[in-house]
Amino acid sequence: MKIAFHGAARTVTGSKHLITLKNDTQILLDCGLFQGMGHVTDKLNDYFGFDAKKVTYMILSHAHIDHCGLLPKLVAEGFSGNIFCTSATMDLARILMMDSAKIQEQDAEFANRHLRHGEEMEEALYTEDDVVQTVSQMKIVEYEEDFEIEPGIRLRFTDAGHILGSAAVHLTITEDEKPTRITFSGDVGRYGDLLLKSPQQFDQADYILMESTYGDSLHKDLDPIENMLLEIINNTCNIKKGKVIIPAFAVGRTQELLYALNGLELKGKLPDVPYYVDSPLSSKATEILKNHPEVYNNGVKETLKIDHDVFAFKGLRFIESVEESKALNEDPRPCVIISASGMAEAGRVKHHIRNNIGNAKNTILMVGYCEPNSLGGKLIAGQKVVDIFRDKYEVKAEVRAIKSMSAHGDYEDLLRFLSAQDPAKVKQLFLVHGEYEVQQHFASRLKDHGFKHVAIPEYHQVFDIN
Repeated sequence: MKIAFHGAARTVTGSKHLITLKNDTQILLDCGLFQGMGHVTDKLNDYFGFDAKKVTYMILSHAHIDHCGLLPKLVAEGFSGNIFCTSATMDLARILMMDSAKIQEQDAEFANRHLRHGEEMEEALYTEDDVVQTVSQMKIVEYEEDFEIEPGIRLRFTDAGHILGSAAVHLTITEDEKPTRITFSGDVGRYGDLLLKSPQQFDQADYILMESTYGDSLHKDLDPIENMLLEIINNTCNIKKGKVIIPAFAVGRTQELLYALNGLELKGKLPDVPYYVDSPLSSKATEILKNHPEVYNNGVKETLKIDHDVFAFKGLRFIESVEESKALNEDPRPCVIISASGMAEAGRVKHHIRNNIGNAKNTILMVGYCEPNSLGGKLIAGQKVVDIFRDKYEVKAEVRAIKSMSAHGDYEDLLRFLSAQDPAKVKQLFLVHGEYEVQQHFASRLKDHGFKHVAIPEYHQVFDIN
């Protein structure tokens, strides 16, 4: 048996891990879009590193676009097998992939309208029809169901606590009458998340593919999220009379922000300004979350006893049309705009940043992980000049960050996720989905906790496992 790492290898996006059995059965874990990788992003998304037609089965850990965003391209290139995921992941992946197709088409059209001499025309990676076909190949497997994919291959999902529907993937593959247990963590959430239940423990594994996004960080802000939001909104909107622009992933981060702002209203502290969610996708994702109350933690369930809608409050408005979105940029009044995408690499938020970055009255508030080469990553790093739609903009707006809002666990969360494992029984632990320097620090920490065999795969690297 072999495993190859065709994405999220020494980087945080493009999750793709391919298991090949002795009989040439191929199982692909995730098929994510590379995001925020600078000028090489398009090249990385054009080439899988394997033949889509030869993939037998596909297992999707969760619906974030860096884990599911190339599934329609995989299908368009000939993959015809089942895609196994939880029901909530199917609901979310459908709208996220459709939105991705639309954004690609819109961004390609915008870029081609502003084409400079000698530049090639841009094309979308896939179409909305490809997304429809992809969804038709999805098969639901619920948490903790012992599911037989075929004789000799068993699948089990456990809750990863990262976003709605997110799962850690547990495979038991039997070859030559010998079972091998492989766990893929997907993305691991926080213990004590604002909305979701904590990640579940899982049975002993022989091989573990472990995410490591925050493998050298602790998410410990001095103030609770509500207090930080209150301070930033009050200072920007009421004192400086500016706008707060919040790039936020449509799934997870947007709903956490709405929940925290609703909490301020329940306490009578919410600043009296307009709040806009400028993302049709975020609106749909919020409705899907409302339809899956089984994922809420006890804190949310208690709030629901006094507030039937924990994602709504005075002054909140969901923006749908492009015309309404453009009108926000022409309205000088103080407000808060929450818009996708979280790394500020695409979508409407990129336009909002372009229109507001040059005014010192405004604040750009980052609330999740950003790949260092993404626009969001460059803003967090303190760059004074950034490229937006091929033009340079001076950063005069204040840039703030609330790191504790990341949906990724810090190193204490990751170690807790692994705490039920006997390190001596883990033959190899592969670190994926992290920056190389961070992974090196986390590998050292893991070895201190008894995991003696830790590998950090390179892009397209292949390992034998037995």
